[in-house]
Amino acid sequence: MSDMKDQLNQAHQDQTHPSDSLNRAEPLIELRGITKAYGGRVILDEIDLTIYRGDSLTIIGPSGTGKSTVLRLIAGLDMPDAGEIYVQGQRRVGLVEDNKDPIGITMVFQNTALFDSLTVDENVGFSLYQHSRLPRRKIRDLVAQKLEMVGLPGISDLYPAALSGGMRKRVSFARAIMENPENPASNPEVILYDEPTAGLDPIASTVIEDLIRNLRCEGGCSSYAIVTHQDSTIRRTAGRILFIYHGKVQWEGDPDQIDSTNHPMVRQFFSGQTTGPIQPAS
Repeated sequence: MSDMKDQLNQAHQDQTHPSDSLNRAEPLIELRGITKAYGGRVILDEIDLTIYRGDSLTIIGPSGTGKSTVLRLIAGLDMPDAGEIYVQGQRRVGLVEDNKDPIGITMVFQNTALFDSLTVDENVGFSLYQHSRLPRRKIRDLVAQKLEMVGLPGISDLYPAALSGGMRKRVSFARAIMENPENPASNPEVILYDEPTAGLDPIASTVIEDLIRNLRCEGGCSSYAIVTHQDSTIRRTAGRILFIYHGKVQWEGDPDQIDSTNHPMVRQFFSGQTTGPIQPAS
């Protein structure tokens, strides 16, 4: 036990922090002392988390440790049991539909959440068709632009069933970054990805990883946060990494430290060993 404590203490000293430019920036999103439980089981235990403008944050950890819950809380789809959430310095009260956030936050779900009965055009432009007064031709043009950005020109009239898994992922990205020219204030500034490469082959995963990085550079969003277990996605998309276990942030680092850190949880996670401080899920 003492050896394990020594390792954890040494690992704590091995942590890195956001770059100086991010430290000096005003936080876009802050989670302060967030606690969340389901069915009496505490998933998040007074967790703190910050997303800065220009951030590329990856949240990792064993299954069932609350990573996707963090994204849902950030997106305003769920409420914490305790703690506070701030968006660009303003405290959020309630869910996203209760009060408008000062910046746009959008989310790409693991299962893509496309409507099977709608065409790609209708899926990507769904919010504009439902909530704007833009003419249909204008919306179709905006949809075509977003599909071009994600490398899928000319598929507007197809249905999701005609697409591969990787193509459906990219369609969901196009929908997430769709802006409303009638209301620029609502355009997405932060995009949240929940397991964006889950179930994809290595080549399709590389396409998605490149897309995630390129969208930020091409104006799709200024910042993003990703939940993933996939090694290549962690190493290719992360600027900062948070490791969550037992409802706490156990380690913070960057991809360059993955193979050099002495933190026992991180070493066990990336090696896939069944013995160590992380207990296999029952």
